[in-house]
Amino acid sequence: MKPDLATPLARVNARAWRHLTFISDLHLQSGELSTFQAWAQAMHSLQTDALFILGDLFEVWVGDDILAAPEGAFERQCCSVLSELAQRLPVYWMVGNRDFLWGRQAAETSGMQTLQDPCLVDTSQGRWLLSHGDALCTADTAYQAFRNEVRSSAWQSAFLSQPLASRLAAARAMRAQSEALKQSHDVWVDVDKESAIQTLQHHHASVLIHGHTHQPALHALTPDHQRLVLSDWDASATPPRAQWLTWQDGQGFSRTTVLG
Repeated sequence: MKPDLATPLARVNARAWRHLTFISDLHLQSGELSTFQAWAQAMHSLQTDALFILGDLFEVWVGDDILAAPEGAFERQCCSVLSELAQRLPVYWMVGNRDFLWGRQAAETSGMQTLQDPCLVDTSQGRWLLSHGDALCTADTAYQAFRNEVRSSAWQSAFLSQPLASRLAAARAMRAQSEALKQSHDVWVDVDKESAIQTLQHHHASVLIHGHTHQPALHALTPDHQRLVLSDWDASATPPRAQWLTWQDGQGFSRTTVLG
């Protein structure tokens, strides 16, 4: 499956900004409060011109109605942190493979500005492409078929029409199945290099920034193109993982470790 290059991409004008921050794959959930606390503290002290969250902020999002339900105390707490941050600086967000059911109500509650995946950012150093990254893992054909199914309006309408309790139970079952599948796979699927280069060249972008793979690194794709991969967050891991990527005019890209 090749990336769709026919549709024009949304763009963010960041030419006047001199400090940008990127995070992804925090997988926030009520059962992992140490990661939530590390993230909330980091957001409270964050100093940047804009924050970009590139998917999987939540371990799961079963629909915006969780925010009005007794079961949604943790989600409301997360949105409160985001809303406070969004009053200080622009916060941009795109969905990932875990929280793709995030909707308009949640965006309004959190104060975040929703981005399509992928999108372009025009900076003083050129044009960059932002993505969660899962759509570019083209070798994982089984996942791509699943992704196409659950991103369809028909599937989402049918799922969201179910009672909240049923959706929460389904999400737990899907997470368990996903973890079991990870344990059974010996081969790890990365972003396809040729697809990444083709997408960057088509959109006249020099840098691809994404998450999803949980393998933070800088990949030189060509002499004119590079791929920067964001870290996942897990404060309970050994050693703990909690890192963001920053770009500062005149200094380039760097990584800040919150824990560890």
